[in-house]
Amino acid sequence: MTPPGNVQSVSIDDLPDPLPAGLSVLDVREDVEWAYGHIAGATHIPLGELPARLDEVPVGQLLVVCKVGGRSAQATMWLSGQGYEVVNLDGGMLDWEAAGRAMISETGQDPQVV
Repeated sequence: MTPPGNVQSVSIDDLPDPLPAGLSVLDVREDVEWAYGHIAGATHIPLGELPARLDEVPVGQLLVVCKVGGRSAQATMWLSGQGYEVVNLDGGMLDWEAAGRAMISETGQDPQVV
């Protein structure tokens, strides 16, 4: 895919906490990454499955996240081309975690970004 260039991005410092009503989160990390820690209420569709699962992407304003921001930038560019109103979280879940933002885990342990 095309490297990030004209991707609309936001840094964790510029992202309101809590997230604004009406803003959906799409997490494009792999299943194991999701299980260890993710944003409550986020939709999980791994990047490689995104084209086949486009009908599961929430409509409206969308924040796309991954671990660092690379995969989510690819997804953001692609979704933008499909007509979605999307923004990439620059720094991804690593910045989310470092900022002390809330996460949940599916592992039974404290949430973490892996």
